[in-house]
Amino acid sequence: MEIIDFGSVVFGLIILCIGGYSIVAGGVSLAKRLKISSMIIGLTVVAYGTSTPELAAGILAAFNSHTELILGNIIGSNISNVGMVIGISAIFAPLLISKITVSRWIPIMIGVSLLVVGLSYDGEISQIDGIILIAALIGFTIYTIKTVKTQTAANTENTDNEPIEGELFLSRYRIETLPKAVGLVGVGVVLLFIGGHFTVDGAVGIAESFGLSELVIGVIIVGIGTSLPELITSVIAIARKQTDIGVGNIVGSNIYNILLILGVTATIVGIPVSADTFSNYYIMIAFSLVLFVGFRKYIPRPIGFGLAVAFAIYLGSLLM
Repeated sequence: MEIIDFGSVVFGLIILCIGGYSIVAGGVSLAKRLKISSMIIGLTVVAYGTSTPELAAGILAAFNSHTELILGNIIGSNISNVGMVIGISAIFAPLLISKITVSRWIPIMIGVSLLVVGLSYDGEISQIDGIILIAALIGFTIYTIKTVKTQTAANTENTDNEPIEGELFLSRYRIETLPKAVGLVGVGVVLLFIGGHFTVDGAVGIAESFGLSELVIGVIIVGIGTSLPELITSVIAIARKQTDIGVGNIVGSNIYNILLILGVTATIVGIPVSADTFSNYYIMIAFSLVLFVGFRKYIPRPIGFGLAVAFAIYLGSLLM
């Protein structure tokens, strides 16, 4: 039974990633056809679209009352993005980090994490809290667009224009015909539903088989699984001597994970927060603080190694 559950999760994660890519590719094409600027596409279509795999898994978990899995998914994904993606990538080559990432996006990521801790102190992230997070998401998106517009007008350096999952990666997506773009979005939505179903069912089955909490399974399997594509992309980029993999984009992904995914799922159904969750919150914030303290231009190899080791220790502690 465990093999079937593991297979279900692996299959589900693959389908989720394909579905997310399909939605982004179709969405980018549609936006281009509508003459929307690349900057706006990067900050909206790409930013939201690349979070759809986690969002789909979260929504399926919410409708099936697996609320611990939702928190595990978000916490695991955010810690994996820093400890696994940035950590392992920096071991291969020091990673460039822009000024705006350090001065604005990382503090916002830490602030958003602290907001979740505050909303959780009553033992639940309620539907009202979910609405608050969605309102913060809207405000954050508007703020980001205005910030980038101001920087562009002031002719700032291109490396400072590193907002959220954005313009730097638009070249990955070919502009398709209108019917094909619509088809890509439609197929992506269907794949997200299918992938989310297999992922959630498999993760719950594994939790029951091994006697682990859904929170732990969400961190170890779902959270890490949805971050693997980012790790693979980063390592490939480094192999091609592209050491600016966009740390700001990874930081932005963490912000969207909390505001978008937790906001939407909490609005659907209130999410109980156990006492064990808070220690994972604080570890998530600690990983974020490492990026903020002392780094202004790049993340060196020793820090990457330290992040990766800390990440491995954290995973080991969850299984003890």
